[in-house]
Amino acid sequence: MDHHSDDEDSPHGSAPPKRLPAGFALDDAFSDNEDIDVPEFSPAAIREELAKSMNGAQSWNVGDAGLDDLVTKIGFSVDPDASVSTFDIDAGHDSPPSPLHSPTSPRIQSHSPSHQDSLYEVPLSSEFSQVSLDDHQSPPPPQHEEPEETVSEYPAVQIDLSNSDAVTTEVHPDRPSMDNPQPMQLPQRSVSHDEFRPSTPSSPLQVPSLNTNAVSTPSLPLPTSTSLPTPTTPKAPSTPPPPNRHRPTRSAGPSMLDKVISKTRPPYLPPKPRTEDRKHQQDWEEMMKRSRAAEEKRRKALQDRRLARERRIEESIGMWERDIVPDWTVVHRNSNLRRLWWQGIPTKLRAPMWQAAVGNALALSKDAFKTCLSRAKRALASGTFPTTVMNLLEEDIRTTLPSIHLFAPEKGPMYQDLRDMLCAWVVARSDEGLGYVVGVAKIAAMILLNMPPAPAFVVMRNLLERHCLRSFYGGMASKDDVEAYYRIFDTLLADGMPKIYFNFKQHQVSPAAYLPDWLVPLFLDHLPFEACARVWDVIMLEGDAFLYRAALAILGVLEPRLFFPDKKELLELLRGENKAALEVARREGRLLNNGKYEIYGVDEESLWERIDSMDEWWRESTWKRLIERELPDL
Repeated sequence: MDHHSDDEDSPHGSAPPKRLPAGFALDDAFSDNEDIDVPEFSPAAIREELAKSMNGAQSWNVGDAGLDDLVTKIGFSVDPDASVSTFDIDAGHDSPPSPLHSPTSPRIQSHSPSHQDSLYEVPLSSEFSQVSLDDHQSPPPPQHEEPEETVSEYPAVQIDLSNSDAVTTEVHPDRPSMDNPQPMQLPQRSVSHDEFRPSTPSSPLQVPSLNTNAVSTPSLPLPTSTSLPTPTTPKAPSTPPPPNRHRPTRSAGPSMLDKVISKTRPPYLPPKPRTEDRKHQQDWEEMMKRSRAAEEKRRKALQDRRLARERRIEESIGMWERDIVPDWTVVHRNSNLRRLWWQGIPTKLRAPMWQAAVGNALALSKDAFKTCLSRAKRALASGTFPTTVMNLLEEDIRTTLPSIHLFAPEKGPMYQDLRDMLCAWVVARSDEGLGYVVGVAKIAAMILLNMPPAPAFVVMRNLLERHCLRSFYGGMASKDDVEAYYRIFDTLLADGMPKIYFNFKQHQVSPAAYLPDWLVPLFLDHLPFEACARVWDVIMLEGDAFLYRAALAILGVLEPRLFFPDKKELLELLRGENKAALEVARREGRLLNNGKYEIYGVDEESLWERIDSMDEWWRESTWKRLIERELPDL
């Protein structure tokens, strides 16, 4: 039992008043005090106390057989068939009664006959909100809110019919002095075992949080209806309405904080005058406007230079057809023609030049694609084509060159050709015990853009048979060769770009963290399409050596961004997922589906400037020496 004291709120004089003062708290109604003698509770004492409380009202003589008269006078309707253990002080209209335990409440035994189809009306005091008629505790009732209403004066009486004998008890919410008991102002309240229904409509009741272990609670404003409720069928408690989830709308303009906070000075410095702050804000906006204009001008100039370069390449078709097409090997003997090849192959001649440069070391026939495709279709029809492989294949197609929309699943005009070519390639590799490698769809798509599926299949198979690419596509069987190529790349990086090399060593970033992502799709995931097409032209001619030269050039372009103090940020940048660069690209409205490194400013012009600058230290003899050292069997 909790012990409360509100001596400060209820001062006592020498002569206690007959009425409780307004706002009198009854928290210590049942407090234990060794100096106060507990009065004896008997029928005679209760009748005397009730007579005092009613200020001269008619005395109530309740005997063992006079409970009906008492019920009539005090406004109770007794239903012995209902097992009542509580008087619900909750104001919810449909809320079930809530038992409250009052272990020290005295009881008076009284017998009464049965009364069918009736409810209990119990007048409860506005000063007293917790009444218990049972020794069993239960959780507190739900809380509701209700404005206060006018209360009437009645004594608080509780009747217990849970046993065979009726128990009538007067409740004293407070007893400041045992010698001078205080009368109480009590409102009338109707309570039912199954539900509570006030006789007249009333507002919801404000009920504070109840503690089942406490014997006294704060005062409650209760309804004052004096009429008896009509017996009704009990209702199940209604579910409370869901909370309002509507989010308040925000104004489109600047907030009050934005209007007064300084955006041109750090918060730890004294604030500027408002005029100076506005001037600096205008200067900043003007600078940003000029920066955006300069960036747009630079982008337009880059586009103009790219278009001019493409026009020069197309205008060189006559030289290509006269000097290179008859015998493409002449470029290895003529430096001018080799430089012409490095500038890019005309789109019209790209298919025959790629076929000639890649060759046909596997001696595949022209019908190789048709044969492998028919086998793949039979496997698909019979259900023997691996489902996991087909899922990887479809997902690889979905991420292939999304900027041009030619290979979009089910909708792209070249989707079926790409799918057939990859299925045929899977069947051809199955003869060697090799499976699908994610990224090959990019290579197949790039070749299909320049030639029909049959010759494209031959070119792709011979291109992937070059030793470096075959190692990266060979699975676990070629793991040692892949490690050897990592060591070769580390050596070239340390020779040509020592700062980047030592930065990677400090963060423990090996070529395995980024090099496969570049070489497996031949840079198509990371470089813009125009830059990648020109890189492919030279890869077809120069072979594996230019793969490494292009990879080193990419690191050279990214060098200013590579010196992060955090390894995680460094790896995010190498994957093309730097958050700051992505946010800048979105703010400027740039497309993000034309190569991951486009957000870093990697384009055809910047990449080839870096490749050309590598002539000072790149030597083909160095590449050959490293191959002989790391891959002696090759």
